[in-house]
Amino acid sequence: MPEFPYLPQTEVEIEEMLRAIGVKSIAELFTDIPEKFDVDLSIPASADEFTVLRDLKELSLRNTNLNDLSVFRGGGIYKHFIPSAVQRIAGRGEFLTAYTPYQAEISQGTLQMLFEYQTMISELTGMEVSNSSMYDGASACAEAALMSVRINGKTKILISQAVHPEYIDTVKTYCFGGNIQVDEVNFDRKSGQIDLSDLKSKLSDDVSAVIVGYPNFFGVIEDLREVRKAIPENVMMIVSANPTALAILRAPGKLGADIVVGEGQPLGNPPYLGGPGFGFFASKEAYIRKMPGRIIGETKDGEGRTGYVMVLQTREQHIRRNKATSNICSNQAFNVLLASIYMSLVGPKGLQEIARRSYDKAHYLAKRIEKMDKVRPVFTGPFFSEFVVEFKKDLSSLNSKLLKDKILGPLDLGEFRDDMKNHGLICLTEANRNEEIEFFAGRLEELE
Repeated sequence: MPEFPYLPQTEVEIEEMLRAIGVKSIAELFTDIPEKFDVDLSIPASADEFTVLRDLKELSLRNTNLNDLSVFRGGGIYKHFIPSAVQRIAGRGEFLTAYTPYQAEISQGTLQMLFEYQTMISELTGMEVSNSSMYDGASACAEAALMSVRINGKTKILISQAVHPEYIDTVKTYCFGGNIQVDEVNFDRKSGQIDLSDLKSKLSDDVSAVIVGYPNFFGVIEDLREVRKAIPENVMMIVSANPTALAILRAPGKLGADIVVGEGQPLGNPPYLGGPGFGFFASKEAYIRKMPGRIIGETKDGEGRTGYVMVLQTREQHIRRNKATSNICSNQAFNVLLASIYMSLVGPKGLQEIARRSYDKAHYLAKRIEKMDKVRPVFTGPFFSEFVVEFKKDLSSLNSKLLKDKILGPLDLGEFRDDMKNHGLICLTEANRNEEIEFFAGRLEELE
């Protein structure tokens, strides 16, 4: 009888894994856990529910409420104004069905919503099909990389260093298990866009796909048409996009993208410490059977009435394991519901107006900063609503001072890249009021 009978690996496999990580036994993995915890938790005496609720309320007031701050930070999660009707409609009984709509006859509200969501994402991205969501933007990007390998059988991914660093890490983690090589492509230090010469130098016969941001992590808008020209036809172009920007930018599907993914949080989902959000995922119809996640379709019942069903879910619970596209076990149905209601309420023109206001406010502030001596924009490439600024003073201390003024300041890029110390990523959306922008600009001018 083996020591750990619940482990499916053989003794030989276990020994091989232990050698790879440098330990002699499974028990050695737990040696860092102390036998006794001598910790004073300072747990107060028990109290009645009324008192506990009052104390918890007082404790919660110590937190900084994002709604009370002027937010000039993005980097993948964005503060937009969300109409009050979004949450009100999302709470209706028609949508309070199981998150996984296996029983179509009792889940028509959820299924119809997911179908309409897929339609809106397809229109926004310029792609032919969309699934009913992924976990988040990072996992969607990684799943797109795996999907490209399933389609063309090649085993190398090229990803721009201007893609969100956390997305790059996630792609590498997903690809590691599949023995898929991931190489990073440099970005041009002047424009902030992908370095096309470096991209071309790294192309080879085993490259499956190239991943770029739109806009990228630095807020710079990549020239997707030029990227498409730079890579062979049999190499897929994966675009990680900001859905709000797509309201005014040319759709990636119209510029040669094969797969378009991204973080859907800006669409009606408030920023809660980075989540929860959802990942959107769209591609050409030819690749639909290689797509991960669930796909909802419209049909007719026996009496000719319109109905909605789950037409594809290519995961190992439902099909042969060796044919499964992903082990993703859920879609983010409620977050997608918020996005669907949001997009339906604001409509195409409303989403365009939100994007234009975000663009205009960001460019207004950037022009103000161009006139300052101790703060300067870094990249010359076109940008949407985010741009990188280099500070001649310590950015972390500046952000601490700004927080006292109830301003959430620029994202410190030094936390992601050693060569970007005191570089801040400034973001503006339609939610930034004009007086907030003037006050923030004044604080930056005081640095001089």
